[in-house]
Amino acid sequence: MKTVLVSGGGIAGTALAFWLHRHGFAPTVVELAPGPRTGGQAVDVRGVALDVVERMGVGEPMRAVRTRMRGMSVLDADGNEVHRSTEETYSSGRLDSADVELLREDLVAILAERAAGAAEFVHGDSITALREDEHGVHVTFEHGEPRTFDLVVGADGLHSRVRRLAFGPEERFLRPLGTHVAIFGADNFLGLEDWQVWQRDGEAGYGVYPVRDNRELRVTFGWMSEEPAERDAEAVRKLVAERMAELRWETPRLLEALHRSTDFYADAMAQVHLDRWSAGRTVLLGDAGYCASPLSGQGTSLALVGAYLLADELGRARTAGEGHAAAFDRYERRMRPFVGLNQALATENPGGPASEESVERAKNAISLDQD
Repeated sequence: MKTVLVSGGGIAGTALAFWLHRHGFAPTVVELAPGPRTGGQAVDVRGVALDVVERMGVGEPMRAVRTRMRGMSVLDADGNEVHRSTEETYSSGRLDSADVELLREDLVAILAERAAGAAEFVHGDSITALREDEHGVHVTFEHGEPRTFDLVVGADGLHSRVRRLAFGPEERFLRPLGTHVAIFGADNFLGLEDWQVWQRDGEAGYGVYPVRDNRELRVTFGWMSEEPAERDAEAVRKLVAERMAELRWETPRLLEALHRSTDFYADAMAQVHLDRWSAGRTVLLGDAGYCASPLSGQGTSLALVGAYLLADELGRARTAGEGHAAAFDRYERRMRPFVGLNQALATENPGGPASEESVERAKNAISLDQD
């Protein structure tokens, strides 16, 4: 049985482990975090990705924990409502859509439960070196003993270590979008009930929405900047406070919550563009290979669809007695047009969401089945 090392235990890596097992492979998932990651924003499962989760058998549990927004308000810098909608929200699109919005941590937990027993999961470790020869890929880990695998998959996000080791420095592949975000959770001290609030003035703004039956908030601060992402946590908190200084309403209380938070994530928004997604026995999946950025709203769907197609092509190659190179080529040919349309969503309307027509076209622009 061919062995596959998957770097990254998030949405892409966990879904891939499930499908690889289904196709007769022996996957191992290595994840830097000591356990399943918590925190983060709500994500969307749209279009063809809904078919993937149904085929996994997780559609029902996913819908059971979806967010249930009634609408949103858009405020000016002083907190005056300038727009209201009960038909759509910025985070999830149309409320009457079949698409599903849920917390990232909930989706990862659902996928991990479904993949339990399908793969070996190793938490608290990471890859430090890859060396390929005719026998496989010899992998060195930060903590564990070296091991050899038939294939390696980088599903380890925007700042992928596998991509750096197999393809080169990330500066060659990242295309910054001129926007930064900081995301964190807090108690629902605003008393929001299934209602989102968005505020913006100039180049800074934020969105706030309740989760967990309105007990908690998820807050996303965003600001325009061409500067590289700041990595120090306290420096990020200070930077956010400076960028949000001109906004009023509940901004001071939200900044206080940011300073108390322990789960916040911050980064510059960027896309990943490579000429090829594979190098020898190593291949990239999801954000590691073709990040569209959260501004597209389609990163989760790309991860789920990519995982399904990569495993599908590896399974087809295995059945036909073909090598991994043929599978990687077909995976890339099938995915690239889909990726291109979805990456374009992030840049179609700078500072705002893509059109409903563009989203509808992009989210359904691929078939899971061969003709």
